[in-house]
Amino acid sequence: MGNAPRRIVVAVSGGSGMPYAVDLLRALRAIAGVETHLVVTAGAKQVLPTEVDLTLHDLEALASVVHKDADLGAPIASGSFRLHGMAVVPCSAGTLAKVALGMTDNLVSRAAHVCLKERRPLVLTVREAPYPRPMLHNMLAAHDAGAVVLPASPGFYHRPASVAELVAGITARTLDLLGLEHRHAPRWRDDA
Repeated sequence: MGNAPRRIVVAVSGGSGMPYAVDLLRALRAIAGVETHLVVTAGAKQVLPTEVDLTLHDLEALASVVHKDADLGAPIASGSFRLHGMAVVPCSAGTLAKVALGMTDNLVSRAAHVCLKERRPLVLTVREAPYPRPMLHNMLAAHDAGAVVLPASPGFYHRPASVAELVAGITARTLDLLGLEHRHAPRWRDDA
């Protein structure tokens, strides 16, 4: 893509886990040459104020471009619009099901479908647990379609001292899976 920005879609759906979305948007903002396209679902708008001290306006201010979830004519709904990848953080069970089944009735599911058909990275950060059988089935179907299912299960090898450090570990994995260079969190036995 030459000197064009690396465009990353960040979709925030209605599952619990808003700190993951905020941390990812902040991390992407710190990486030079990245242009973030944010989509926030109606469910996420309800969950957001219960989990973080940010308004929707504050969240949107962390992105380069904001799209309405109902706008199926947005650029990110087309395979001809060049994207580097997409992360759905958090990924609700409903959004997971839509991705797994190829349903494209909103911009989040349509943009995810585009990433799959164009073979671009798609990271689905599910947080809900335990996983019922339909959700496990949908995770496998999304995986088989080309997505990466990344449960929001933080590691402890770096001895996190805060919730923020736990969240940063998942953000770092997301950035890795999107193929982006970063120094967002410590790595296992990485002396570099």
